[in-house]
Amino acid sequence: MAIYLMYGEETYLLEARIKKIKKEFGEQILGINYIQIDETNVDSLIANLETPAFGFPKKLIIAKNTGLFKKEKKSASKTSKVKEEKKKAKTQKEMPIQEKIANYLQTNQKELNETVDLIFIEQEVEKNSLYQVIEKIGEVKEFALLKLPELITNLKKICNAYKVTIDDASAKYLVECSGTNMQDLINEIRKLIEYKGEGGSITKEDIDKLCIKQIQAIIFDLTDNLGKRDIKSALEVLHGLILNKEPVQKILVTLYNHFKKLYIIKIAESYGKDVATAMNLKPNQMFLVTKYKTQARYFEKQELRDILEELVNLDTNYKTGLIDLEIGLEAILCNYCSK
Repeated sequence: MAIYLMYGEETYLLEARIKKIKKEFGEQILGINYIQIDETNVDSLIANLETPAFGFPKKLIIAKNTGLFKKEKKSASKTSKVKEEKKKAKTQKEMPIQEKIANYLQTNQKELNETVDLIFIEQEVEKNSLYQVIEKIGEVKEFALLKLPELITNLKKICNAYKVTIDDASAKYLVECSGTNMQDLINEIRKLIEYKGEGGSITKEDIDKLCIKQIQAIIFDLTDNLGKRDIKSALEVLHGLILNKEPVQKILVTLYNHFKKLYIIKIAESYGKDVATAMNLKPNQMFLVTKYKTQARYFEKQELRDILEELVNLDTNYKTGLIDLEIGLEAILCNYCSK
């Protein structure tokens, strides 16, 4: 039996691995030699492991988002409830489904070895008894979002396959615009490859012309214009977001979080602390540190604090019906540039 546990945020690479396994497995007939398990029918997993793949040498079972590896949030009342349930289960000589499956896999490993391939797919996992058993007798693989050097390498490989080139600076710019999700980047790079054609070279200008920028990248543009006191361009960026049907409330929240990071940088630098740690960036976001630090230089610490307070007040006034969000955001931008 081949048994896998795959999890993580990089869903494109995870799904690519699943496709490869399914292709190597061969013909799949749902309900016969191909079984799908989720949270609604996870109790039937052991029964499906025990049932032969009639007419086929092997069975493929994919158990996706089963809840078997969920991280439980602890609270005083819940802890008490859990203890009570465990005591009750012990009295009834029962055990949690995770432990049942873990024990079954470990006990019947030899019998299942030639007849079943089992794949668990989860978004996040807790290292419980089932996790530990899979780690021991199978393969556990986390698909974390890739870091910048890996993303650039992958983008260049894709371009090379179509005899199109992209340099490191342009590839990095594409990541800054479109984010670190590999599926999103592949969608964008395919457009660029088709546009440039064989023998072409992808540039920053091509990316600006064709690619869809994530809201965070657009907020960077708005902040650059604001820092340079270019109110006309800052308002154009804001209006562009609104015209593209970006919810104004989302724009407000994103702006607040962005300026909060800049404010944190100012505080961290004043105390000689590590900026990346203070901002609580994920490993795949580290390449943005320099960009954040550059933008933070546009503003004084008190200016950033004032902007944050104005954004909070705008949210309050909007919720009480005192002001329109779009007008309020325009007022905050104009107020800063007029100083």
